Amino acid sequence: MKIFFLLPRIPFPLEKGDKLRAYNQLRYLAAHHEIHLCALYEKEIHPEAYKALEPYCKTLHFLKLPIATRLYNLFLSFFNGKPFQVGYFFSKSNYKKIHNLLDEIKPDSIYCQLIRVAEYVKLYNINKTLDYQDVFSKGVERRIATSSLPMKIVLKTEYKRLLAYEASVFDYFDHKTIISCPDRDLIPHPKKEKIVVIPNGVDTQYYQPLTVNKEYDLLFTGNMGYPPNIESAVFIVKKILPLVQKKYPELKVMIAGVNPSVKVLALKSENVMVTGWVEDMRVCYAKSRIFIAPMHLGTGLQNKLLEAMAMKLPCITSELANNALGAINGKEILTATTADDFANQIISLLDNNQKSQTLSQNGYQFVMDKYNWDKVNERLDKLICE
Repeated sequence: MKIFFLLPRIPFPLEKGDKLRAYNQLRYLAAHHEIHLCALYEKEIHPEAYKALEPYCKTLHFLKLPIATRLYNLFLSFFNGKPFQVGYFFSKSNYKKIHNLLDEIKPDSIYCQLIRVAEYVKLYNINKTLDYQDVFSKGVERRIATSSLPMKIVLKTEYKRLLAYEASVFDYFDHKTIISCPDRDLIPHPKKEKIVVIPNGVDTQYYQPLTVNKEYDLLFTGNMGYPPNIESAVFIVKKILPLVQKKYPELKVMIAGVNPSVKVLALKSENVMVTGWVEDMRVCYAKSRIFIAPMHLGTGLQNKLLEAMAMKLPCITSELANNALGAINGKEILTATTADDFANQIISLLDNNQKSQTLSQNGYQFVMDKYNWDKVNERLDKLICE
């Protein structure tokens, strides 16, 4: 089968969750189908992107979104009623290019990742699959309360538009997928139960336990320019860390990930390392004793938790993040809500090495059993071929 893979970003390097998901999906599907990859990009193309993706794709098409085009389409979005992030990724020029490619390739199926690029293909009359991945409307709604007044106005408008768009775009696609059951239940469509849950996986051949000296007590990872991750990093350093330091004054924290915002960079101190881009995230996991992800904003399944658990780190997260993950609290993971709760959970692991080892072993087995990329993508393959 010929599959036209349409993405809002080039899936390399793998520093963001949507890229990681797309890369592993196309890598699996390429073993069974002919993949034609079309991806948008905003700045420069990574010099290794072609080399990394060519083994899995019959053809590669990278279409630029110039900044003038993005700004113009954001401006148009104020008047056409579409979500701003849908407008941001749309270009009439790229629309024509994509349809020319479709007419030339004549694919049997289109796989469209995220509603951000749905406008390009929603009217094209062949078998189509839309990967919602996350519920953008809910993620935006959760950000409203903690935003400035001008941003609240923008986010409230975007929230309403996303609600309408997530519902309306549903009927243009033959198949729909999403990352977790809690996310599926938030899609505002009466037939949302037809959305197939395709979770993320973790490359357990790559993310394996490593034996190195522990240099940090706590680790948090992710794209540090992403608002939910920014909020979590600030929460760790400003709210949780002072509480734990009452008992462990020398506690050290690593905040690791690409594009650290000004707020994240300001967290640096003698006890807090902010790394920025990391070539091999496994080293960060291996050097740390505990992984903490106090996610209070955002939606979807947290890849960072899968990776940490695969490397046998004991993990502490929010109930929100664990709802998507589905681990057993107290056995495979620890959950917390307030800063006091998180601090107490951290102290309990630092105080009790046996508890820490048992939790990490149980979490490791949980990931090995439930989040294998091949098993996950086999479901996607069957769905696309229906």
